[in-house]
Parts: sequence; C-alpha cells; structure tokens
Amino acid sequence: MIESRVQIRARLNGVFREVFDDDSIEIFDEMTAKDISEWDSLMHVILVVAVEKEFDVRLNAAQVGEFQNVGEMIAFLEKVGIS
Repeated sequence: MIESRVQIRARLNGVFREVFDDDSIEIFDEMTAKDISEWDSLMHVILVVAVEKEFDVRLNAAQVGEFQNVGEMIAFLEKVGIS
C-alpha cells in the first residue's frame, strides 16, 4: 500500500526529531535549514542518510539540491511511491 502525504510527513517528522534530537520539532512544507539552528552542512548529510534509510530510497546530490524546502522532499517521496 502506497503511503499518503500525511503518513510520509509523520515518518519524516520522526526522522527530523531523531536526527536533531529534538522531540518538539514539527516539520512544515516551507521549512528550510534556516528554521533549525543545528541544521548545518554536516547535519544535512546526516539527515539525507537518515531519510534514505527510513524510506528505503537513494537520493542523489542533484535531487537533494533541487529541494527548496521540506514540502518538496515530501512531494518527492510521495511521487516515488513510498510504501
């Protein structure tokens, strides 16, 4: 069964909370690195790896570079048919 956007968002929110060790994080479509003070280049790599692991996908540098915000990442995961 393919997951809905709501389900993907919930799983992705869990990844963000785990990576940034902050249970208060609530992701939103327009969220960017500017919204989380700890989100630097190293944390970005850690986040991408965690997303790949959680959703069993491979993200290449070009795909990751195209994401302007969290909403675009969710849309990508939705498009590839995460289950």
